[in-house]
Amino acid sequence: MPESILSIIIFSPLLGVIIIPFLKEETAVKWTSLFVTLLSFVISVPLLFAFNVKSSELQFVHRFRWIERESLFLDYHFGLDGVALLLFVLTAFLFFISSAASWTYITKRIKEFHIALLLLEIGVLGVFASANLVLFYVFWELMLIPMALLIGVWGGENRVYAAVKFFIYTMAGSVLMLAGILIIYYKAGTVEIEQLSTIGLDIMSPGLQIFLFLAFALSFAIKIPVFPLHTWLPDAHTEAPTAGSVILAGVMLKMGTYGFIRFCIPFFPTVSLEFKEYIMVLSVIGIVYGAFVAMVQKDAKKLIAYSSVSHLGFCTLGLMTFTEEGVMGGMIQMINHGVSTGMLFLMIGMIYERTHTRKIADYGGIAKIVPTFAIFFVIAMLSSVGLPGMNGFVGEFLVLLGALKINVVLGIIAGTGVVWAACYLLWLTKRFLFGELTNKENELLSDLNNREIAILIPMVILIFWLGIYPKSFMQYLEPSVRVYLNSASAEAIAERTKEKKGPDGKPVSILYTQSYKTLGATVRSFEDRLKGYYGNYAILPNVKMEPAHDEHKTHEENKEHESKDSHPQEEPKEQENKEEK
Repeated sequence: MPESILSIIIFSPLLGVIIIPFLKEETAVKWTSLFVTLLSFVISVPLLFAFNVKSSELQFVHRFRWIERESLFLDYHFGLDGVALLLFVLTAFLFFISSAASWTYITKRIKEFHIALLLLEIGVLGVFASANLVLFYVFWELMLIPMALLIGVWGGENRVYAAVKFFIYTMAGSVLMLAGILIIYYKAGTVEIEQLSTIGLDIMSPGLQIFLFLAFALSFAIKIPVFPLHTWLPDAHTEAPTAGSVILAGVMLKMGTYGFIRFCIPFFPTVSLEFKEYIMVLSVIGIVYGAFVAMVQKDAKKLIAYSSVSHLGFCTLGLMTFTEEGVMGGMIQMINHGVSTGMLFLMIGMIYERTHTRKIADYGGIAKIVPTFAIFFVIAMLSSVGLPGMNGFVGEFLVLLGALKINVVLGIIAGTGVVWAACYLLWLTKRFLFGELTNKENELLSDLNNREIAILIPMVILIFWLGIYPKSFMQYLEPSVRVYLNSASAEAIAERTKEKKGPDGKPVSILYTQSYKTLGATVRSFEDRLKGYYGNYAILPNVKMEPAHDEHKTHEENKEHESKDSHPQEEPKEQENKEEK
């Protein structure tokens, strides 16, 4: 597999962006977009088989020096661990599905729509593959404008309001993130995510740590969204075209939870532990609040949008438990929500193309008219509820198990969210599909065609695959889960700020992390990870890395200093033994 495979996948949609403006026929535009998104997905699938599931390190790394100045060194650096890999492949899959679903839905400015969709794919793929903060921020911003255009140009009646609201919320979070990145680079001298995750930022003053944690956490909380920063989501979902809703629910909201996993916990483990209960409380409020508001919705799409607020509360709740079950459940729930809710939005879009209404009251009894649609809709609904044997059950069960270990009260309240989800989704299904036919115009509805069935079948396969054999997905996540938990462990935090002696014999503060064991994977020590980039020592307070001139000699000196620090009382005895001999 070529070293540049990630770059090829990420930028392959550019092929469509370049070709589409020169095409005259609308059908050719659609086929080009479909082919390019399919190409990205097909190339990404082999990554699942080539990935070493026992390793927690970044794989498929593509890295070279990008910018080099006297005070600025930036690398072009892509790489995937288990968490990023699953989200990366899911992104490529859902963009292909979205392109296919837009075949008849989009009827105006078709060229511009597919160009925006492909640019958005580049941004989202780049976010999950970026291995340094600058690249992450560049792709984070790149996805903002295409998504705002999808909502504002091809959305519903209130599309401009929804697009502006989405833009303002996301930009506010981006400004906070940018400030945090600049401060981290000034203080730590690096923006490499793996290095910052290894050394942690516990060396900074407590006040600065809290500020940086909040800067990143608020940015990601807006994107998830965490209650009470959720108000942009229902408007964006309701007004967005079908493809926009699928991408928004399927992968873009996961960028927020991914940010918590990738940055907040490894960078600021101490502060994360201090704030975990507050975030858990907000997550539980979001679970219950989203469910209650969903119950009173008259618009089917808005109901599913509020269900996203509730379901994503389970993701953040699981991550903040800092238990193996909770974190694993939160990560699995990210994948589950992308599949289940993405499928629900697809089906609402399919029926909307036929009736041009999303009001629940305008339907009723249509299962008799469109039985194939009814079967697929019930499957998507039951998976979202969390029926055992389907994907939703695994994630929610693990999250609740982890939450009950930490706080029984919060765990029980969160557990009621599963009950409320069953209430509003079963109520939606009853009024939407079953009963007497309330609208005679629906007698003329056509059932799903072959294209629509072909779009939905892969999602049904994923629903049952995740529900029946979740280990096939969890094996990618297990090493990364252990690494994140170890980074926030008391042992790791204590080891990060040990007093030792440097190569010149003077006492310095060296950042050091032990080699903690994971599920078949060994997390490399701090020295091993930085070896070859900045040498063995990270000098405080500015944390500027100084390369060792004589690597072998420095390594031997490190051993001597460590043995002296760990056995200071044994030195006189050793000298006496030598004299006697």
